[in-house]
Amino acid sequence: MTEEFNSTPESQPTPEPTHAPYPQDHDGLLRNQFAPVAPVASAVERIKTEVSKVVIGQHEHIELLLIGLLSGGHVLVEGLPGVAKTLLAKTVARTLNCGFQRIQFTPDLMPTDITGTGVLDAKNADFRFRKGPIFSNIILIDEINRSPAKTQAALMEVMEEKQLTYDGVTYKMEFPFLVIATQNPVEQEGTYALPEAQLDRFMFRLKMGYPTPEQEEKILMRFASDFENRQLQTVEQVIDSAALRSFVSVIEQVHIRPELVKYIADIVCLTRQTGDLFLGASPRASLTILKSSKTLAAIRGRDFVTPDDIRTVCYPVLNHRLILSHEREMEGTTTEDIIATVIEQIEVPR
Repeated sequence: MTEEFNSTPESQPTPEPTHAPYPQDHDGLLRNQFAPVAPVASAVERIKTEVSKVVIGQHEHIELLLIGLLSGGHVLVEGLPGVAKTLLAKTVARTLNCGFQRIQFTPDLMPTDITGTGVLDAKNADFRFRKGPIFSNIILIDEINRSPAKTQAALMEVMEEKQLTYDGVTYKMEFPFLVIATQNPVEQEGTYALPEAQLDRFMFRLKMGYPTPEQEEKILMRFASDFENRQLQTVEQVIDSAALRSFVSVIEQVHIRPELVKYIADIVCLTRQTGDLFLGASPRASLTILKSSKTLAAIRGRDFVTPDDIRTVCYPVLNHRLILSHEREMEGTTTEDIIATVIEQIEVPR
């Protein structure tokens, strides 16, 4: 069930390290004003390069996976069979010098197969807790909707609190802790839909589609002489847990102006008021947009958040948290359509 595994133009003086107003010449200031986030952006680019050795395309999804890792959130990867969901997760995990476990969810999987269980210690005539595969850093849960609700519920506490309680004893997870789950959105037989509370624990839902014809051709050429995908073994580790922790400290210092905090609140609150939705987003969604927009700014070489950062992360943050009204669902409207409409109604801060 488990598998181990820039310089400033001469005509202008160097600006003071202030955050208001936003600099006009972003590119020209990157190496001066934004030096603290440079290691974050550099490490992310190196990880993308390593992942590209194996995975063709999917650049946006790779970036969002890394945002989840750096923001302390979990990621649900949704797509049809054969679009490299599992391969993407495993390849990203290989670039990190951290523990990795893969758990294949099946209908007969029990909660204790994930969390661990008590085993008899014959020598001491007592039970001791044997940790399950969830006690690692990067957890890949393949086909999460293949297991029934009681097994899925075993993830509720550990995904939210980063801890697990067994027999009255609480066990803390080590840093980093990231759950990457995959699921097939089409096949319904033998599956168990994730409840809303479970979905809300995922920072992002990534919707992976088919590659373009050009990307498909590159995939075929890559595997023409490498049926077993041995290139996965050539992926190098880029960062470790200590580097990740330092990156998180840097990202926490990324500046977001009060106007943009209000912008996030306005977007999320409007989802609760529109008649197109049966269920809007929660404050957890607001916090997720805040964290992920700061992370996106850092990996793009900026120490401040822009409205574009917020709009970019709104889609993967909200697309699994909103429930359409029956009328809109019957019309074939998607949650992405509603998100776009909501964003258009909110005035962008200047």
